[in-house]
Amino acid sequence: MYIPTFQDVIDAHERIRPYVHRTPVLTSTFLNELTGAELFFKCENFQKAAAFKVRGASNAVFGLSDEMAARGVATHSSGNHALSLAYAAGRRGIPCHVVMPRTAPQAKKDAVIGYGGKITECEPSTSSREEVFAQVQAQTGADFVHPYNDPRVIAGQGTCSRELVEQVEGLDAVVAPIGGGGMISGTCLSLSNIAPGVKIYAAEPEQADDAARSFRAGHIIADDAPVTVADGLKVPLKELTWHFVSNHVTDILTASEQEIIDAMRLTWARMKIVMEPSSAVPLATILKNKDIFAGKRVGVVITGGNVDLDSLPWMYKTEQGE
Repeated sequence: MYIPTFQDVIDAHERIRPYVHRTPVLTSTFLNELTGAELFFKCENFQKAAAFKVRGASNAVFGLSDEMAARGVATHSSGNHALSLAYAAGRRGIPCHVVMPRTAPQAKKDAVIGYGGKITECEPSTSSREEVFAQVQAQTGADFVHPYNDPRVIAGQGTCSRELVEQVEGLDAVVAPIGGGGMISGTCLSLSNIAPGVKIYAAEPEQADDAARSFRAGHIIADDAPVTVADGLKVPLKELTWHFVSNHVTDILTASEQEIIDAMRLTWARMKIVMEPSSAVPLATILKNKDIFAGKRVGVVITGGNVDLDSLPWMYKTEQGE
């Protein structure tokens, strides 16, 4: 498999520039005092389609030849990659086919449909997702844009941390969520080239901690159907993302369901921004590991803001607490 280079990130940044935002970096005096660190939040919840994944999806879609693009694109995704690919395909005027778990948030399903994507539902497991997707791809002949195990997608995601380094000088560390590892891989790709002294921490739910266990074991351990409020982080690492994680990540930190919900609510209350549960995992791990980050300048990637406002997690008991 082709391993993307930093030149691919540079090319991706130019390719996607007309279709994405250069998202702002926000700070919070309250959260700085609470953690003992200087936190710089890279707000991809303000991105087109309200998710960082529009970067990788746009890079893949607009990198296709006209002949390939005519057949459309297809993917499987719990939400943000699905709606991001639908957004990018819509901008190019090509079909987009998406396999989504039936349990995916309705807000994300509605966004996919709103951008013109066609949804086929599957059961909420990696095995069902891949089986149903194989059928959809065989029927459509569309180009498969994997949510994260795709060099085009990783190069696109790498543009986020490239911007962050340009926006904030002297970072000591960057913390980003990890599910399949697309964002973390892009972060590794950019920072290892332009800011090699910056430590990279991945943040993961305790109830979907296959990446952390893989990191400790030295090989991929894949869970099929973990249950967590952080719905965007349920998928396992793959070969390409494992390459970046195993070579460049400093550590993978985990947080409980309640810690994730508390961090999400705290950010909503103090920063007045809408973020989804997956985006709260980095802050949750920073609050849990203050000794690691105290006195440091830390970039925190808020990966998305696609939330079902009728089902906010603090309105219900957590799965862990039932």
